[in-house]
Amino acid sequence: MSETKTDDLDWHKVADLDELPNGRVKSISAGTASLALVHFEGHYAAMDNQCPHQGGPLGEGSFETGTDGKCWLRCPWHGWDFDPLTGKPPGGHEDSGQDMYPVETRDDGIYVGVAAEGDRERTVSDVMAETMVNWGVKRVFGMVGHSNLGLADALRARERDGELGYIGVRHEGAASFACSGYAKLSGKPAACLSIAGPGATNLMTGLWDAKVDRAPVLALTGQVDVQVFGPGAFQEIDLASAFEPVAAFSQTVLHSSKHAELMTLACKNAIINRDVAHLIFPDDVQTLPADQSVKASGPEGRIGPSEIAPSEDSIDAVLQRLGEAKRPLVIVGYGAKDAMADVTRLAERLAAPVVTTFKAKGQIADSHPLAAGVLGRSGTPIASWFMNECDLILALGASFSNHTGIDRGKPTIQVDFDRMALGKFHPVDVPVWGEIGVTMRTLCDRLPDRPDSVDQRAEVAERWGLWRDEKLSRIADERGKGVNSAAIFAALTRQIPDDAVIAVDVGNNTYSFGRYFECTDQAVLMSGYLGSIGFSFSAAMGAWAATQDFEALRGRKVVSVSGDGGFGQYMAEFTTAVKYGMDITHVLLNNDELGKISKEQRAGEWPVWQTALHNPSFAAYAKLCGGFGRRITKAEALDSALTEALAYDGPAIVEIVSDVDLI
Repeated sequence: MSETKTDDLDWHKVADLDELPNGRVKSISAGTASLALVHFEGHYAAMDNQCPHQGGPLGEGSFETGTDGKCWLRCPWHGWDFDPLTGKPPGGHEDSGQDMYPVETRDDGIYVGVAAEGDRERTVSDVMAETMVNWGVKRVFGMVGHSNLGLADALRARERDGELGYIGVRHEGAASFACSGYAKLSGKPAACLSIAGPGATNLMTGLWDAKVDRAPVLALTGQVDVQVFGPGAFQEIDLASAFEPVAAFSQTVLHSSKHAELMTLACKNAIINRDVAHLIFPDDVQTLPADQSVKASGPEGRIGPSEIAPSEDSIDAVLQRLGEAKRPLVIVGYGAKDAMADVTRLAERLAAPVVTTFKAKGQIADSHPLAAGVLGRSGTPIASWFMNECDLILALGASFSNHTGIDRGKPTIQVDFDRMALGKFHPVDVPVWGEIGVTMRTLCDRLPDRPDSVDQRAEVAERWGLWRDEKLSRIADERGKGVNSAAIFAALTRQIPDDAVIAVDVGNNTYSFGRYFECTDQAVLMSGYLGSIGFSFSAAMGAWAATQDFEALRGRKVVSVSGDGGFGQYMAEFTTAVKYGMDITHVLLNNDELGKISKEQRAGEWPVWQTALHNPSFAAYAKLCGGFGRRITKAEALDSALTEALAYDGPAIVEIVSDVDLI
């Protein structure tokens, strides 16, 4: 047994005076030390919580009287005994006893003194965490558990030094969705952390969402010790094989790895490929000491310029087509997100309407004289009208999936930075490989001052007038079964700040958002290609974190929109938002049903089956969690409730009882 000196100690309050009854023991934390606090015969003692046999927690033990008539503190795992006040064993143990820590009883509670945290022994996990920070990773979402503790401590050290922010979630799926939302808003990767086995598999849906939407994400998973790979240890699964389909880069961190270089490769793959990168950390590797001469890596000298200029032949072919067209139409996909100033300039030169895919909603303000709304199933009649009338499509960063509504029979120019995306679903007339911003600037420089195309601005204004009249008429629809979607999204259009970030879920609420909500300068996040229900609130947590991490995003309000089915999947994360003080307003359309699925069943002449939901009062739930909650049943109460919720400094839910059929 060793005594800890009382000089230079940090004192931690570990219990109230009446918290631990006489004759009881409990596990406590004092700084980074895990201790067993004992109250025995009116005295307090604190000892190392780990039994020297196999690490059993003495704080979960019991007091037992031995054959010698003496009372001992007994380890709950294998019955080793220790003196409750001195930590000494009765004899026969290899270990001489437990480390003891000084205890003071003060007026306000029980205090334990532990040595101040000094310099940690640098580990390979520290080297990799330092490298991750050097690559610009500012945020980790995850769950700390038994197979990632060494890595977690390295992340804790980076957080302690102000280099990294950590958010502990309730479900690993929320962590990966948060990373996806973070990346879709900022363009930068965040990391999600899990244990081995079920923790790692829980990450999968959010990682697939990021992958198919080209959002950079770093996944860090714990794993069992290297020496027990293969036979099937507790919580062991073949993570390398499990992550192979979803990760563009996936490697196991071994004793012999070049640890800084391995993290550099992971970060570079995530950023350059706009994809998922994955590292597997076996438990025994995480705490390996790192040679002090080993330096963390970083991006210097690793990444060149990203601009891809189209070929002269491609530019000539585009200019010829544009010169021949009378009614060109610009279709903007999510891939054009960072080039919208250049896209808008070209559209203005052509006086051509700009429609967006649903995933690209908000990339051009609906108030712009050439903005023609969203195309496709979640779109507006304005966009579909111009699609029918055009004689040339200029598609920029669009996927051409069956949901986009792009007419494949029209002459088409397609521009994309990804060569595999060009003509992916069908041949196009002019495929152009190049960064969209570079291509648009080149075209603007080469276009004649007065193109021969028709100025379509007046038609855009006319079509918006017709559609707004139609929307206004729908606001009055009332069946006594909840508020209709036209009224809900009209109120949201009025109330949501112009520069807000809006995370949208999947379902009827999403289709209505696409049709009715009019964007100004908002950024819209959604689960595009994967279309995963449950995306919005977790993604909003990631978006909120990005507004804290990047000056350019600071101060932007974060709003999420979902149905009751989507929010129910990750509703425990509302407590996460409360814990971290996240300023998120969640608008929840509650119709007690998976309404989109019911609609599809009816359309396919199936009976409506198993789509009804049993819900709590989500507004009451928000209040129980420590946030703001309002429940709305009438359209006239929408504006005041939204105003109040948006002004609330913290997580808020506006629960709107909505009509499942008035969408």
